[in-house]
Amino acid sequence: MTGLNSILSPGMIVRHPDRPDWGDGQVQSNVGGKITVNFREEGKVVLDGAWVTLIILQF
Repeated sequence: MTGLNSILSPGMIVRHPDRPDWGDGQVQSNVGGKITVNFREEGKVVLDGAWVTLIILQF
């Protein structure tokens, strides 16, 4: 995995660039490009890091 998603680790706060209605989310895991995030308004979502670059709000 390359790009900013490669530095995502559990506990970081992120936002999905195309789904602002999901609210802020906390990274739960980042394994093999699959990023699990618990979003405030959407709940737990598994994302493919090859298709979306999350916006980092807090390290």
